[in-house]
Amino acid sequence: MAAQDYNEQPTPEELAKLGLEGTELTPTGAIRAGNADGTIPAWKNEPVQPPAGWQPGGWHADPFADDQVLFTITAQNYKEHADRLSPGQQKLFETYPDYFMNVYPTRRSAVYQQHLYEAALENAGRARIVMSETYPNLIGFEGALKAWAFPIPKNGPQALMNHTSRPTILWKNTVENTTPITSSGDYETVKLNIQYNLRWSDPSNTLENYDPTVPGSAYLYYQTTVAPAKQAGQVILVREPQSFAKQFRQAWSYSPGQRRVKRAPQIVYDNPYTSADGLATTDQKGGFNGPNDRFEWTLLGRKEMYVPYNAYKLWAPEVKIPDMITDQGRLNQDLARYELHRVWVLEAKLREGTRHDYGRRQFFLDEDTWAIMISDGYDRRNALWRIWEEHGLMMYDQGVWDSLPSPVALQYDLNAGRMLLTNVDKEVPIDFNWRVDAESYFTPAQVRRGGLR
Repeated sequence: MAAQDYNEQPTPEELAKLGLEGTELTPTGAIRAGNADGTIPAWKNEPVQPPAGWQPGGWHADPFADDQVLFTITAQNYKEHADRLSPGQQKLFETYPDYFMNVYPTRRSAVYQQHLYEAALENAGRARIVMSETYPNLIGFEGALKAWAFPIPKNGPQALMNHTSRPTILWKNTVENTTPITSSGDYETVKLNIQYNLRWSDPSNTLENYDPTVPGSAYLYYQTTVAPAKQAGQVILVREPQSFAKQFRQAWSYSPGQRRVKRAPQIVYDNPYTSADGLATTDQKGGFNGPNDRFEWTLLGRKEMYVPYNAYKLWAPEVKIPDMITDQGRLNQDLARYELHRVWVLEAKLREGTRHDYGRRQFFLDEDTWAIMISDGYDRRNALWRIWEEHGLMMYDQGVWDSLPSPVALQYDLNAGRMLLTNVDKEVPIDFNWRVDAESYFTPAQVRRGGLR
């Protein structure tokens, strides 16, 4: 059987629907208009205005603090809303009788810097899927810069590349928490200092000077465990290509006990998520990341769904981990905000002859950002197993929807009766102004120099 051609392109008539103003589709390929019953508003090219008195450099104050809950979905009424819930979300209502979702007015707050939209419009019709000749079934792309590669996606691989190519903030120095919670509600938090140089959306990138296949062209990542003391000093270094057309992820690890830096090819796929007590896989950070060859990708279309959105309540600096976790070991849903948005549904089925913890996955990607909002994970017997949620928000001073990581992400493991919570630590705000000489800092030699407990 001939290999599927993933490079079906939009017609000139379809491309003409894209634009910043006055067109049917926005530069991300989202439907500009609201929905028929007015519960989803039209997208406007108007950035979110910070609340009065807010100063850059701190936590992003809630621009929608006056919004009231429209209605609450509960175990008693969720079937009335089932067509706008993922199978995983429905399963949470069936599993936990006290589970609920507060639904707020829909705010299409994702409005990016204008040069990113201009890049997406240039990418449309120019970008191409590239299948790796080195690693069978690895999907990459070429001909795109800075932003969404395929605003009018024709198939699963193109939709996946839109998630991969969503715009990013260029530099970050932050502390992230990973908190696996037991079925009895007990937990211990691991704190990770993570430093990023995310190169994909650099305004200086051109088709001549930027090679998306080079490790580090997507991001450079330096992670140091700072707490608890028994784990402190462990380091992971990653150099990620933006396109997996030619080269694989490069990764190294350092253990204070062994006092040496080693290549870490295992930090990929379904290798356990760092310090997550087996409750998630490495490729779940950000919804999905890394090599994509173990699954067959199918775009199932677009639908309206209740998804986490505008998570400013969870983002507030006074909300600490004990505030986020209930006595039952689940997320405090009083802090969560769900809205009705159009999402793209992308399905991944385990490719024959490969292995992964998940046999099938469904991803629900917001049309305005191409960020994964919800993902349902099925085991290899096709039984619903885990539900991942990304509680994101617009970082209005940066002109980018949060990425790597969301302020809060979590996963419910239905088999274990447990939850994994990950969040940006609230003790120190993210430093977007952090800078280093990336070529010398994000290296095994630097890990070696800094590897002191």
